[in-house]
Amino acid sequence: MEHTISSSQNTATCHGSPQTDLNGLPLIAIVGTPNVGKSVLFNTLTGMYVTVSNYPGTTVEITRGKGRFVDLETGVMDTPGMYGLLPITEEERVARQILLSENPAAIIHVMDMKNVERMLPMTLQMIEAGLPVVLVLNLMDEAERIGFSVDIPSLEKALCIPVFGTALASGRGAKELKTAIAQLLTGPCFARSTAKIQYPDRIQEAISAVEERLRGTYTLTQRAIAVLLLQNDAEVAEMVQAREPDGGKQVLPLVREVQAQFNQPLSYLIVREQRHAAEKMLASLIHRPESRPSTFTTRLSDAMINPVTGLPLLAIALFLLYQFVGVFGAQTLVGLLEENLFGNIINPFIDRILSTIIPWQVLRDLFGGEFGLFTLGVRYAVAIVLPIVGTFFLAFSVIEDSGYLPRLAMLIDRVFKKIGLNGRAVIPIVLGFGCDTMATIVTRTLETRRERMLATILLSLAIPCSAQLGVMLGLLNGNPALLLVWTSVIGGVFLLIGWAAARLMPGERPTFYMELPPLRAPSVKNVFVKTYTRMEWYLREVFPLFLLASVLIWIGQLTGLFDLGLRALTPLVRLLGLPDQAAQAFLFGFFRRDYGAAGLYDMRALMTNGQILVSTITMTLFIPCVAQVAVTVKERGWKAALGIMLFVFPFALIVGYLTHLALTLLGVQ
Repeated sequence: MEHTISSSQNTATCHGSPQTDLNGLPLIAIVGTPNVGKSVLFNTLTGMYVTVSNYPGTTVEITRGKGRFVDLETGVMDTPGMYGLLPITEEERVARQILLSENPAAIIHVMDMKNVERMLPMTLQMIEAGLPVVLVLNLMDEAERIGFSVDIPSLEKALCIPVFGTALASGRGAKELKTAIAQLLTGPCFARSTAKIQYPDRIQEAISAVEERLRGTYTLTQRAIAVLLLQNDAEVAEMVQAREPDGGKQVLPLVREVQAQFNQPLSYLIVREQRHAAEKMLASLIHRPESRPSTFTTRLSDAMINPVTGLPLLAIALFLLYQFVGVFGAQTLVGLLEENLFGNIINPFIDRILSTIIPWQVLRDLFGGEFGLFTLGVRYAVAIVLPIVGTFFLAFSVIEDSGYLPRLAMLIDRVFKKIGLNGRAVIPIVLGFGCDTMATIVTRTLETRRERMLATILLSLAIPCSAQLGVMLGLLNGNPALLLVWTSVIGGVFLLIGWAAARLMPGERPTFYMELPPLRAPSVKNVFVKTYTRMEWYLREVFPLFLLASVLIWIGQLTGLFDLGLRALTPLVRLLGLPDQAAQAFLFGFFRRDYGAAGLYDMRALMTNGQILVSTITMTLFIPCVAQVAVTVKERGWKAALGIMLFVFPFALIVGYLTHLALTLLGVQ
């Protein structure tokens, strides 16, 4: 059986007029699988920074910017990762919706040159759909290092679309790409290839039969619509019902009739033929090395995935993270800022100024004193949380840029399957250590509703955000035994609740797949720019919440609500064996988790090691912050959010009480 595509010269026939962005500029959409350099290309074309990560999910929300190509200004969109026009995950659905609704003037398909055979089928699908495609073979430098090459001129001739080779991280080929795009967009319509995949006769007849009955107007070609219908694409079927004059009454029954004629699912057969067509085309156009070169990075990559060596390497990585964030950030930097700068200089100065210029004690308490905007809100945000968040963001950016996260996903896939997830879920879970609110949004990249709900529950319960984690590490610093017990309890809760929820919650268990980018030395520029961007986000989004919390506490004091809350929580913290002052920290935790953790850190001198352990365990498992609750309501619905809250609050107190009880029975102080 011959598997190839029929090609002809490019045509300027348009399928609808290309859309413009909000500023009236022609749109360029960047598409491709994760970890191929889409976000780097976006940054190159626009000069506007987007967080560049070596893991899927960073572009779930569409990012837009302006690009200038010689004298032509355009709008540029960075889309979520997608593997083909038939969507599986939520991010793929979003990416395809852009192609269907935005109708871009040009689509830049970025792929990893080393994986061109696996990624080219999506290019063929977009060409067959009549989309204005430009193909970018990125990561040329990495391909060349292992002796892999592609005959780009011949591939361009076979596809009848522009093809470019680039190494965008180093800027190689970027100038030529921008110049060519400007030239391609200056005509009345982007030239589009009319190449078609040549399917076996039975499949071709099925496609033609469905295509002939389509009468509606579509962004994609009728051939592409027919192919997607035969692959059981529910969204395209709804589109056909809406756009066909007869509501799809002639087309959809025919699709079911044709599908019944095949012994195997047509979706599988069509995908197989698309893959074979790409392999046939590339057979004489690529040069592979005779054997995979054994280098230090390849051996290290294999070691990271192998459980025997991967788990010790993970332990080393966590230890280094603890030393940098928990010791340097939470101890050294916090000591300099919180104790020396604020404790000895800034706060006493503010209180003296306030006592001089403001005669009313009530108003002075708003800005200074124990819970003032400056003496509490700014001190917590800048002196305690900021250095911890900053060191965590810096360390996390290094981990991202190195390519370690996808390998971590491969390593823990087997463990995650025990709790109803798979290795792909490592992305929102690890992101939760940065910000649980952001991670809850990223759960939409998981394939099924069941997975998204399981991940949301675990994020709400057992994953501390960077600020809270850093403060916890600071509290536990200097006592490895406390750190070991805390880690064991939180890890045990994570696995136990995940295991139980996976068995109680019905739903589909999806398969696991993930792009594995090469290990690379982190770019100093990328690391610092990403860290700066996240710090800017913290100051813009989180810092005001600390000030708002101080105002709410002040209002609570004036109205008596704060004292009422303290009186309600005091018996609970006594049950946990904690000082009465801990009620204040837990009350702060209702506003923000890290705010409450900072309150515990502030009273660390009043607690024994056993009390520190109980308080850190309880606070880690405590209810999510207001922002995370709001996002959970948006993503999962108010019933699910309320159910999670009603479970997490008593569960945290129960685990804290059991820990206190165990320490008491064992006589541990």
